[in-house]
Amino acid sequence: MHSPVLNLSITGDFPATLDLVYFRAGGGHVAAARALQAQLAVTHPHWTVRLVDLFQVLDPDQRFLRLTGFAPEAYYNRRLATGFTVGLAAELRVLQAMIRLGHEKMVDRLARHWEQARPDLVVSLVPNFNRALGASLQALPTRTPFVTVMTDLADLPPHFWVEPGFTEHLICGTGHAVEQALSQGIPAQRVHRVQGMILAPDFHRPAVDDRAARRRQLGLDPQAPVGIVMFGGHGARAMLRIAEELDHLPLILLCGHNESLRRSLAAQRASAPRHVLGFTDGVVQWMRLADYFIGKPGPGSISEALHCGLPVVVTRNAWTMPQERWNTEWIRQTQVGVVLSAFSQVRTGVEAILTDLPRWRARAAQIDNRALCEVPGILQQVLAEDLVPQALTS
Repeated sequence: MHSPVLNLSITGDFPATLDLVYFRAGGGHVAAARALQAQLAVTHPHWTVRLVDLFQVLDPDQRFLRLTGFAPEAYYNRRLATGFTVGLAAELRVLQAMIRLGHEKMVDRLARHWEQARPDLVVSLVPNFNRALGASLQALPTRTPFVTVMTDLADLPPHFWVEPGFTEHLICGTGHAVEQALSQGIPAQRVHRVQGMILAPDFHRPAVDDRAARRRQLGLDPQAPVGIVMFGGHGARAMLRIAEELDHLPLILLCGHNESLRRSLAAQRASAPRHVLGFTDGVVQWMRLADYFIGKPGPGSISEALHCGLPVVVTRNAWTMPQERWNTEWIRQTQVGVVLSAFSQVRTGVEAILTDLPRWRARAAQIDNRALCEVPGILQQVLAEDLVPQALTS
């Protein structure tokens, strides 16, 4: 719904090398890294922007893969695809304890990587590892500034996004995340507020297709509300239940990389038109064809949906991932969607949206997301504070 100008006013033309750190657990971190890299190519073409896979640096010989038979992210992504996410809060604390045990080795490996790569700025788009990332940069003989960009609407302290003493600059997409950072001792001048989450550049570009004509082409009534069902890049078995409950409504179902789920959904019989897709780079085009969103309360998915003017239908229960639970509170506070206790109630939730769809869509359209346009300016400011003074005195 919003189409902010992508080109920022560039006040400095100094060259710089930026490393954006990501991993593939969940998909949102790599998506944010790629989106930011693409945006910086437009706003700061004189910068060299590199993507750094954290686990490739920490485990270049893939010892974990050879020992277990799967990559570190694969276990987490498999849990998402099956929907078996109960107990992740306890597992998170176990993971964080393991990270603390391996802290010194990780710092040493990361520091050696930075010494060879020699970035001018390191940007983390991942949680849990920011103490090791910050410590590794502090161990270098020359100063390298460090920025953490939260890809969640809220932190899950302690030791999730914010690491006092190691979090140098923090970029937050909500006022709640800012308050959390300040309460953990991060100085106010080091906490930077942006509007929302980083979205792919395509979400900020005006629509070019005729929406009504495209819906007719797909066999969808331009006047009938269409739902889009999406559970991130790996889908979820809950989509089968949702499709059954909403058999009478036209749906677009995006299954991501979950080919088994795509086949199962495609085999279902429905009384209303539906389109079942696997992984696609054109999520924004499909969202713009829909009128409301159904899925898990992930920060990326709900931000994309709201940016396209779609009210959301999500759940909060024991299966909801701990870092996403506050998102449901935010949805209720802003009145941009319906929060259910289970998808067995999805028909009731959708009916609540369809009862007054124009009002729900108007509320969704009021959520202004400009993070992709705002983050480059903050990174430039951080670099100017460090890089330019060094150049003037050298």
